[in-house]
Amino acid sequence: MQRLKAKDASEGDLKPIRAKLRFLGKNDQFDPNYRRLRYIRYADDFLLGLDGPREEAGEIKVRLGTFLRDHLKLELSPEKTLITHARTEKARFLGYDVSTFDNPGRPGHGHITPRIPPQVIEEKVARYTRGGKPAHRPELANESDFTIVGTYGQEYRGYTQYYAYANNRYWLHRLHWAMRFSLLKTLAAKHKSSVAKMAERYSANAINENGVAKCLQVIIQRPGKSPLVATFGGQSLKAQPFRWIEDQFLDRDRVICRNELIQRVMADECELCGSRDRVQVHHVRKLADLKIEGRKDAPSWKQVMASRRRKTLIVCKGCHEAIHAGRPTRTRDPQDANTTEN
Repeated sequence: MQRLKAKDASEGDLKPIRAKLRFLGKNDQFDPNYRRLRYIRYADDFLLGLDGPREEAGEIKVRLGTFLRDHLKLELSPEKTLITHARTEKARFLGYDVSTFDNPGRPGHGHITPRIPPQVIEEKVARYTRGGKPAHRPELANESDFTIVGTYGQEYRGYTQYYAYANNRYWLHRLHWAMRFSLLKTLAAKHKSSVAKMAERYSANAINENGVAKCLQVIIQRPGKSPLVATFGGQSLKAQPFRWIEDQFLDRDRVICRNELIQRVMADECELCGSRDRVQVHHVRKLADLKIEGRKDAPSWKQVMASRRRKTLIVCKGCHEAIHAGRPTRTRDPQDANTTEN
């Protein structure tokens, strides 16, 4: 019994010492000989992380500039080659803000954190807004609903995947809001409808690593074939600091086809009138051939190809013959514009 009491007393004496230990760094902050240098490079961009005096950081910068100039005939950019303090400033690297995040409960135990710069969010949101409000994109007016949703979906996936490592990846919620309403306004302007009706028509659910999320989706059913699906949204915006990116290589037995022309052909629908009668592909030699000097009103098929900046157009046999004969082509009935889309 006496031994247990003595043990309890010793544990009580260690509690305040252990509490102080939590606030001590693992390294001696006053060690004059301690140094640590980290290096990361991508193409011609590189970042050096030095745990040491600022004077030595300046010396490293000078030596790097001398080496690049004398041996590689390269020059450091004065505007981009900066010395920043990781605890009070942010270093810009590959579109990320890199700084040190300190644990409030354990001073001195900070770790490097990549974040999305606020300027990046504002710049990307501005692409889909006018006057601070989401706006439609008139250049997509002649596209199908499948292509419009797919275009927005590809752009948004690019943003979310690039900033997968960002600690504040959830900031992309604001971009998602701007892009979603811009997409719905684009569809509403095309169909002369309302945003609410477009949202109700194309609302769907997507499954991600965190469960089920809402998205906008267009599905084109094809008899005897798997449907074509275009999706906007549905990604998780939780940071993925350990995400592993794998390069995909072509397999001999499985060809990955991402060409939009193939998808348009597989849709088996005339892009002028919506007919499915013997769908063919009309080609022009170059985009310059779509311009006609001395004529204000170009044929509708040329206007469509010029607005999409494509040298191919998916047409039915009747429209294809009309194009080559110089006759007006048929037009799509707005009420039947997307009878195959769900």
